[in-house]
This record gives sequence, structure tokens and C-alpha cells, in this order.
Amino acid sequence: MLMNMKDLLVVAQKNKFAVPAFNTSSSMILKGVMEGCREKKSPVIIAIHPDELSFLEDSFIATVREEIMNSNIPGVIHLDHGGTFAQVMRAIHCGFTSVMIDASLLSFEENIAITKKVIEAAHPVNVSVEAELGTIGTTGNGGGEAGTEQIIYTQPDTVKEFVERTGVDTLAIAIGTSHGIYPKNMKPKLKLDLLKEIRGIVDIPLVLHGGSSNTDSEIAEAVRLGISKINISSDIKDAFYKKCRELLQDPDIREPNAIYPPCIEAMKEVIYAKLELFNDIDKVKYYK
Repeated sequence: MLMNMKDLLVVAQKNKFAVPAFNTSSSMILKGVMEGCREKKSPVIIAIHPDELSFLEDSFIATVREEIMNSNIPGVIHLDHGGTFAQVMRAIHCGFTSVMIDASLLSFEENIAITKKVIEAAHPVNVSVEAELGTIGTTGNGGGEAGTEQIIYTQPDTVKEFVERTGVDTLAIAIGTSHGIYPKNMKPKLKLDLLKEIRGIVDIPLVLHGGSSNTDSEIAEAVRLGISKINISSDIKDAFYKKCRELLQDPDIREPNAIYPPCIEAMKEVIYAKLELFNDIDKVKYYK
């Protein structure tokens, strides 16, 4: 069941669970994500960053659409951190059902202006729009996903005005996460009081980026307090490629069917854990 993100997350928000947005950069990762979510009857968002799309090419989106439409779970194809209007339009043209315009490093007025421009293009074709206020951090190993050295926390007094003036469907907020796997000397800490304050100001679905490596207790509490979508990239890729490196120590192994199935299974263990943590298991029933 292919949906846009607004329609998917309204249900999640009402029923107090969060849908994972798994960054998907290959057909093997897509296979693992879809298998895991079908097994657990979990709604899912297939997130693809512009850097990932530049590798996959537009034709890959037809495969993702086919996978979701032929599955028994609701799913969204989402452009993660679109940085320009051109990137957003490319995503809409090749079949994404949701786009993010990340203008969080621009001024408040510039962020509003480009978000409105994207919405004017996306909404007439039933594509939902995510924007970001504040900017999450970076661990320095988040792949193609950017961030700032110091987290720019979302200011609650700007949230209502931004949502009202843009009409944005979902909002990514900065409350203490960073892209990538945290080094041992870097400890994540979510400002849950800030989340609670923002949740009381607007009623649209809220999004948490940089969801890899945060403590389970904080993530679970963030879901309870009103986060409806959590982005996961590094955690699943780390599991997949660690297993891949292990298998490739054998110089005689070369067939994809010998290499990739164990890597997919290793990744699915992480996927199962995230689905449970986000309270997303067996939530397909709410979309009947």
C-alpha cells in the first residue's frame, strides 16, 4: 500500500507509535527492510538521500514502488534531506511520495520561502512535504548526511509561525541527535522537555533525525511524547557491511547468493529491534 507520509503519520500519531525511515541505498538493503517489516506487520518509510539517489539512479524508484504496492504493509518513498528545489523536483518526477526540503541552515524567512515553494509543487500531485527547524549534529561518520558540529536546537517560539505560514505536513526538530554512529567519547542526550514543549505547540507529526546510537530508553520516551517518524541509516548499514566484510575474508566466496543473504539477516536483527523500540510492530491493522 503506497502512501504519502502525511497520511501514514497521522495514523501513527493518533495511535502513539513511530514509523522508521530506513535509508535505503541498494537493492539488498531494500530487500532486508521490506522482508523485516512484512514479517512484523510494520508500516515503513523507505528513505533515500540525494547522494544515495545519485548512485541508485531514478530507475530504482520504480522497483521500490513495485515492492511497496505488492506488499501487505503501508509504505512511503521519501526523499531524505533534499537540499535544493531541483533535488525535490527530481524526486517528485521519478515517483517519490514524500519529500524533505532541508533549508535549516538558511535564515528563518528563507526556510519559509523555499518550503512554501516546494509545497506549491508537491501538494497538487499528492506528495507530502517535510521541513526542518534547527539542525541536528554530526558525528563525522554519517556518510552523505550533513549536520553541524554544534546542534542548533529548535526554538519553540518559531515552530507555530513556521507551520502556520508554510502549511508543512511534518516537521523535523533538533532535540539532541546527530547523524552517524557515535564515537565512544560522544554521548547522545535528548532534550525531552524541549520535545514536550514543541509537541504542545503544533499538532502535525514530528520527526527525529539521527536516530542511530541513541539510548533505547530516550528513544522510547520520545515516541511516547509524540515523535511519529525516526530516521535510521547508520545502524542498519553498519550491521550489513560488518557481516559482508566478515564473509569476504574467504577468497573463494563470490556469488551474491552466498554473500548477501547472511548480511541481510544480520541487518534484519537491527530492524526488528528498531520496530519494537518504536512500537511499530503489528500496526498494519490501523491502515485497513
